[in-house]
Amino acid sequence: MKLNERSLAFYATCDSPADNAGFLYKRGERHTAYHRRWFVLKGNMLFYFEERDSREPVGVIVLEGCNVELCDSAEGFAFAIRFGGTKSRTYVLAAESQAAMESWVKSLSRASFDYMRLVVRELEKQLQEMHWGLAGGCGSSREPPGPWKPKPSGLEQSREQLPALPAILPKENGCAVWNNVLGADRPPDTSGSGGHHEEGNPRPPPLPPRRRVSNDEAASARAIVESPSTFCRLHEQYSREVARLRQDWQQRQRGPRP
Repeated sequence: MKLNERSLAFYATCDSPADNAGFLYKRGERHTAYHRRWFVLKGNMLFYFEERDSREPVGVIVLEGCNVELCDSAEGFAFAIRFGGTKSRTYVLAAESQAAMESWVKSLSRASFDYMRLVVRELEKQLQEMHWGLAGGCGSSREPPGPWKPKPSGLEQSREQLPALPAILPKENGCAVWNNVLGADRPPDTSGSGGHHEEGNPRPPPLPPRRRVSNDEAASARAIVESPSTFCRLHEQYSREVARLRQDWQQRQRGPRP
């Protein structure tokens, strides 16, 4: 793996949030002495500096293909980062307290992309189980849920139960006649059963009496329809009347002049 030193130094010291940061004791590769270093964890990269205010990191550990585990060491609260392979290096670190050690072990164990891949697979599995559970709760079928289809409304379900209506309804006096639509051939009910048919359906309401239009009303209606300026004349007439009444009301409010 080729890493750019400038890019790594910038990434280690930039203002991006760190997953964990703090002082740890790092055991040397050649010498077993421990050195206090400032560690910063960002993603799957563990940077370590000589001091907290150092401008460049001393080294970086890429946390891929490794295991984080506790180990026995002369230094207390020690743990190790072990990589697979015979020639791979093992990093031994030690924290200053039990809480700090547990925090670092947890953060380092979750830093690799392999761990994130496992988390994503587990979440996908849980989501699939939830979908299967919802599908099983809606019905006895265990098939995967298909595309959503709207349920028919009560009006659509009842259309099949309604009798077929005639294409053209008979009319009387300009209105459709109810008695000629359903059950017009039935004789009137004289059994006193409360206005209901034998099947329990309510009887249709009676038709209102036919009103005869007089000649004067018909002539006035035709005159209103034929003259398009009738509305304008009525508007002007009533507007003058309203203006006169408003003027009289204002004079009464002012009172008699001295």
